[in-house]
Amino acid sequence: MAKTIHMIKSDYLKFLKRKEVAGKPIVDKLGKLNKFYLPLSEWLYKIYKKDNKLKIIGLSGGQGAGKSTITSILKFILKKKYDLELCIFSIDDFYKTKKQRVKMAKSIHPLFLTRGVPGTHDVNLINKTIKKLKKRKFKNFLIPTFDKSIDDRAKEKKWQKIKKVPDLVIFEGWCVGALPQKDADLKKPLNLIEKKYDNHLRWRKAVNNNLKNQYRKIFNKLDKLVYLKVPNFNYIYKWRLLQEKKLKLTSKSKKTMSKSQIKKFIMYYERITKHMMKNSYKISDLIIYLDKDHRSKKIKSND
Repeated sequence: MAKTIHMIKSDYLKFLKRKEVAGKPIVDKLGKLNKFYLPLSEWLYKIYKKDNKLKIIGLSGGQGAGKSTITSILKFILKKKYDLELCIFSIDDFYKTKKQRVKMAKSIHPLFLTRGVPGTHDVNLINKTIKKLKKRKFKNFLIPTFDKSIDDRAKEKKWQKIKKVPDLVIFEGWCVGALPQKDADLKKPLNLIEKKYDNHLRWRKAVNNNLKNQYRKIFNKLDKLVYLKVPNFNYIYKWRLLQEKKLKLTSKSKKTMSKSQIKKFIMYYERITKHMMKNSYKISDLIIYLDKDHRSKKIKSND
């Protein structure tokens, strides 16, 4: 076991070194491993070991909370320590194509041109993916990939190939597990976008109805949900900005967003993000409270 932990530690530190591309060092690396990643891995292992059957775990949290980094680290810990095969996919991978969103923008509301909110994902494709993962006779299949630098679905040759039967599946995304709001709570605009472009509430109501219906059916398929709770909504902007800096350094001159564009972009996410932060104890089985340095300061089980 000591040898395994040493290998995990070595791989973990190498992985984080590659992540430090934006010039900002990651603080308390070993503290995060011991207080966060290893306990979370053990929690997931225990869930699987209850009956040794496939489990689908939701991982949710605001933009920039670290969902992609967390899942990448969990993948090699679960494999090396527990010999568990982990399949990871994001709700972002299932964004509708630009062409489909243009159609939605014309037929429902112009704000649906911007990816993000419930309604801009291919729900049928998500359902098909979950069915393929749960099939008794497993067959290799592809999970789509979304290229944010071109704001469109990537070509099929770039899709994720699932070749092994997973023991655990992590379905991550900013709105995974979100609950709809009461109709009365939709009336007051939260930001400039809602006030200026959705004064008749058509966009807000359509998004909320999607959460009530198609998205609820998907989220009901989760066995457990882990929620990453950021200190407050201001950190969504700060951490999303850091994400964009990293993207700029690693995407080989592809188009990235400016500060003002990011500020506007997160307005699309604001309503649901704040609603999830407020109701985190209702939607999740495990809440991970993050501090201003992206560290886990507390893990609370709601089981």
